[in-house]
Amino acid sequence: MDIQPVNPGHLLVVPRRHGPLMQDFDESTAAHVWLVAMRMGEALRSSGVRCEGINLLVPDGEAAFQDIPHFHVHVIPRYIGDGFGLTFPPGYENMPARAELDVIAQHVRAATEVVAGKAV
Repeated sequence: MDIQPVNPGHLLVVPRRHGPLMQDFDESTAAHVWLVAMRMGEALRSSGVRCEGINLLVPDGEAAFQDIPHFHVHVIPRYIGDGFGLTFPPGYENMPARAELDVIAQHVRAATEVVAGKAV
């Protein structure tokens, strides 16, 4: 259970082996963490805890609000009007040009060929 929950039932899925970031884990461990997070979300929905939706949150790095240097997934039960949300930056409503998205996609695609020597 998260010791400072957003909502009652907020829990964490934490691998037993230590690693600060998601990239510090092999694919099998990362996949298992996501499988457990999915199952915990299902358990929350069936538990009687108020849960109209679920957010999975991975704070992976300081800029992503990671304050504990250990990879973990938050499983947060949500309900309408709970007060938790995302704040979007100024200009978010202005969609980028398709060409800009394509350039970024090319960079990411090229990086996937370098990461672990295989494309996604």
